[in-house]
Amino acid sequence: MQINKGTIKILLISIVGFFSMESYSQQLDPVLKELIVKGLNKSQIVKINSIEAEQANLDQRLARSVFIPKVTLNGSYTRLNDDITFDEDTQNLLVATQKLLIKEGAGLPFNAPFPEGIPLKDTPNLQDKNILKTSLDMDWVLFSGFEVSNAIKASRHKEFSLNYLGMAEKDKIALKIIETYDKLALVYASEKVLTISEKYLGEQEHFINKAIENGLATPIGRKKIELAQQQLAGKQLRFEHNKTLLIEELHRLTGEDRNHLRILHPKLESFNLNKTQTEKRNEIKALEEAEQATIYKSKMEKNHFIPKVALRGHYEFIEDYLSLLDPVWYVGVGIKWNIFDGNQSNLKAKKSTLESQIYRERIEEAEEMINLSIIKAEQTYQATLQASIIVEKEIELASDTYDLTDKQYKHDLASINDVLDALTDLERANFKLQESLFDQRRAVAELLHAKGILQY
Repeated sequence: MQINKGTIKILLISIVGFFSMESYSQQLDPVLKELIVKGLNKSQIVKINSIEAEQANLDQRLARSVFIPKVTLNGSYTRLNDDITFDEDTQNLLVATQKLLIKEGAGLPFNAPFPEGIPLKDTPNLQDKNILKTSLDMDWVLFSGFEVSNAIKASRHKEFSLNYLGMAEKDKIALKIIETYDKLALVYASEKVLTISEKYLGEQEHFINKAIENGLATPIGRKKIELAQQQLAGKQLRFEHNKTLLIEELHRLTGEDRNHLRILHPKLESFNLNKTQTEKRNEIKALEEAEQATIYKSKMEKNHFIPKVALRGHYEFIEDYLSLLDPVWYVGVGIKWNIFDGNQSNLKAKKSTLESQIYRERIEEAEEMINLSIIKAEQTYQATLQASIIVEKEIELASDTYDLTDKQYKHDLASINDVLDALTDLERANFKLQESLFDQRRAVAELLHAKGILQY
């Protein structure tokens, strides 16, 4: 009974041969790429991050809107308990002045009696008791003391930070989907190994049945094979359960229909890894942008003491209800200068400065952890390459051992236990072959992620 060693050799060469010009993303299964896209579109965390970034963008627009003139239309009606008038002495003085002006106009001396029949005007009210007003107000900030410009810069860097955080979150989701998909592929590959073992056990069962019929073996040997078959069925059941759980996990991550996921048959194929350069991770970029945001926020707080300049205009549409002292319209420019605010602005600026220092410490810590993860990922990758070489030797040894033991058993030079043990070793070596390929795919993905160049 010979195993197809040529097939095993091809698999091993594909595992070890990691020198191609293809990029990582080009080597991903198209089905896996589609699942990643669906997973990114489904992720609530990614959606929340996108909304927060949009909010930061709106903050910039809100800050810019400070310089846009604000126009307000006002309307009101007021009823006073009575008209507001001059006091009696003032009214008498105004009437007397009116008479003097009339006599002067008529050419009469000021001490002459006032001519009869000439009407006098009533003294106007300072304010009628019925007041109806409609007016237009315009407020226009001309200079904000650089508060607005620094607020815009702070919001812009906050938006960039949230965008980079979103990218980092997408990387994590993609890695999780790739890992789950590869685990499913490992389950299918392992089931194939069990199918081969099942075939070998069937051939052994057929042989021992013939041997029992010819008196060359005892029923004990057949019972041992039946036990091995039951153990194999148990393994197959466990893999079936694992497949169900992995399909459920992929459904949770991507939202893909379970029935569609069940008909997928992913395969474990090696990734080709070229010499790669390390790029700045999205996590670092997010922290750096957050640091810049707090720096500009601190500047904004310090600018609180710089004078602000604004223009204000007012126009009354109805003049009849204005008091004698109310203008119909006016335009003015004003300056607002906060001399002392209880030290609040200074304390807020210091708080933002301390926050930026915290981000700087986080950046340095993250860079150290990333450098460590790169070293660890590279060592893991090298270890998987070495493991594949060991697997090759183990399969060759297990295959030759099984062939030899099978021949010895058929010539009554070995027991059925020896055959089953050799078959178990061969099965275990084939499992290791698939696990080695899975480990290498994981190592490549983790290494590219650690270097900040994971593409999907």
